[in-house]
Amino acid sequence: MLTINDPAPHFTLPNQSNEKVSLNDYRGKKLVLYFYPEDNTPLCTEQSCNLRDNYSLFQKHRLQIVGINSDSVESHSMFIKKFHLPFTLLVDADKKVMMKYGVWAEKIMFGNRYMGIKRMTFLINEKGNIEHIIKQARAKSHTQQIVKLWKLEK
Repeated sequence: MLTINDPAPHFTLPNQSNEKVSLNDYRGKKLVLYFYPEDNTPLCTEQSCNLRDNYSLFQKHRLQIVGINSDSVESHSMFIKKFHLPFTLLVDADKKVMMKYGVWAEKIMFGNRYMGIKRMTFLINEKGNIEHIIKQARAKSHTQQIVKLWKLEK
């Protein structure tokens, strides 16, 4: 399991335009890296739209936002267009990056065990180290969780 001050695990994944995006692309910048289960589902949409609605605050503090799940390039592209998301979504089809970050794990719903994506966010500093981990990202107030941890002024 990753902890505070660990180097963020490297990745290179396709984005919603099928362009390769790497963690190194964000070196020297603060990064909000959020993992979410699925495009176009109620909680995931609510979480992504919460980040969208507060995007100017993130820009003010020069924070980059990147979302990751295993949905396709096409799904991400449509999700971004439908909800006017101003940030990058990456495709982790083989779940290797999710495994590196410890978010692909056993979950329990209605007593049934299954493998799935934990809704977690990693706040990565300019040096590429994990500064904070939000282990239970709240869809409706995700921005507030980030603001509190990074002590951002509104």
